[in-house]
This record gives sequence, C-alpha cells and structure tokens, in this order.
Amino acid sequence: MEKIEHKMIVVNGINMHVAELGQGSTILFLHGFPELWYSWRHQIVYFAEHGYRAVAPDLRGYGDTTGAPLNDASKFSILHLVGDLVALLEAIAPNEDSVFVVGHDWGATIAWHLCLFRPDKVKALVNLSVHFFPRNPQMNPVEGLKLLYGEDHYVSRFQVPGEIEAEFAPLGAKAVLKKILTYRDTAPFRFPKGKGLEALPDAPIALSSWLSEEDLDYFASKFEKTGFTGAVNYYRAFPIDWELTAPWTGAQVKAPTKFIVGEVDVVYHIPGVKEYLHNGGFKKDVPLLEEVVVLEGAAHFVNQEKPDEINKHIYDFIQKF
Repeated sequence: MEKIEHKMIVVNGINMHVAELGQGSTILFLHGFPELWYSWRHQIVYFAEHGYRAVAPDLRGYGDTTGAPLNDASKFSILHLVGDLVALLEAIAPNEDSVFVVGHDWGATIAWHLCLFRPDKVKALVNLSVHFFPRNPQMNPVEGLKLLYGEDHYVSRFQVPGEIEAEFAPLGAKAVLKKILTYRDTAPFRFPKGKGLEALPDAPIALSSWLSEEDLDYFASKFEKTGFTGAVNYYRAFPIDWELTAPWTGAQVKAPTKFIVGEVDVVYHIPGVKEYLHNGGFKKDVPLLEEVVVLEGAAHFVNQEKPDEINKHIYDFIQKF
C-alpha cells in the first residue's frame, strides 16, 4: 500500500485526487457510494504486479478531490461525472486511445454512461454490483423508486438538501459508514424519518471480516473532513440526469463487457433485476456482454469482500484485449 502514488490533477474545473501504481495499459477504477479510491486497494496492488497501470480517483465530491460546489447538486450530473473522467484520461493517458474501465456501484453507473457518451474511450468494461439501467422515458428514477419502495427508501430520503446530513451528523462518519459498508441484507436500504440508521440491522459480526478497523478508520477520516453532501448529491442529481440523458433513450452500451454481482447484493434483489440480467434484456442493451457472474455468498461491496476472486475475474477478462 505504501508504494501507491498519490497526485492531484486539475480536470474539468475540479482538483482530482488520484491513486496509482504500476506501468502498462491503464485500468481506470471507479468507486461507489459511500467510498473512496481506497475501495480498490486490493485491485491496485494486484494489477500493478500483473503488468498494468492501476489508476483510482476519488470521484467528484469525495475524499481528497476538491472544487465541486457542494451546495449545487446540479453540478453532480452524470455529464459532469463522465466529463471529469474524459479530462482525467486526457491528462494521465494522452497516448492511449482507450483504457480498461472497472466500476462498482455509482462507479459502475458512471462507467455505463462513459460507454454511452464516449465509447471510443473504453477498451473493455468490467462492472460490479450495478447493472445497466436503461432510461425509462415515462418516469425519472426517484419517482420510480418511490413508487416501488415508498418515501423511506434511501434515494427518496436523500433528495432534500441537508436533511440526511443532519441525521447523520450526531452519529459521526464512522458509525454511518460501518452500518452501510457491512450491510448484508437483500431488503432495500430504508432510513425512516426520526429513526435514521437505527432502521438498518447491525452486521452479524462486529465488523465484516473484509473491513478492518484500520480500513474503517481511513474511510471515516475522509468523510469526517468532507461530510456526506458530495456523495449524496449524486442521488439529488437523478432528476436532472434523467432530463439530460433523454438523447440516449434506447441507446446500447457497445463496449466488451463482463458483469459481476454478489448473490446477496441488495441491487440483485430489486424486483425484475434477475430476469433482466439472465433472460436476455441485459444482453439486448449491452450487445457485447460476454458474461454475467453471480458470486455466491457475496454482498454489495464485492471488490473488497472477495478481492481475490474479483481480481481473477477482471484479469481473465481484460487479458483478451
């Protein structure tokens, strides 16, 4: 870990913190919510040792990346997030026409859209946990999730600026992160008003075996500093994302793709998702999809929970290109 290099790069009007290690073809690793470059610590070391250059930024609003206006969720649209990456690739890999991309959770969502907006930039894609969600022209995702899960669902609860931050504040970042990162239930995340995090069941053990006290302290140290607004703004931008992506309604993702999801990942258990992934709908939207892997016994934070298996899956796939 101490070999990993850290640098700040000015991209798209923000100062992006990047962790990187190794030489060779670039692999861009994109973290999810509520995470950091650090979520890819196992992958960075592994791929550097296997002849690749592993690059993992703190995304806009996260960690040591600064400059995004936290009080304006519209500056966290999917076009901003993809724009950050296009500028980052220009800065760090000017001689590579395209790179390998690996995304998890929100990072996967951004990676799907990078493929939609700039397919020329992606050599091959491995996405974890969050499959491609084709745009529904009838309804934005916040309304859709509200219909499905009600007002207590976390996406609904994240919409009002400052509200969830005020509920999280007295608990401290470490308690919030521990609850979310160790969540192993297939039922959706719910934060009922007044109850907040208490509504989430505790992890069955003090800490999930993959998340050490030291790991948790690292995550917490960054979120204590930044707060959660930057991270939550991604969800607040859902309605504007829906408006801005209208031109891509019905568009296909044209990158060679492998998708991996944990068997007990909450996203895998959204109604209709298993049918979409396994019965042809996903392949229709992502025609170059080569494989869907369901990892037995794994939950949402699969790249940290099962790093050896994930590393091998990624390596076996990108070696073909």
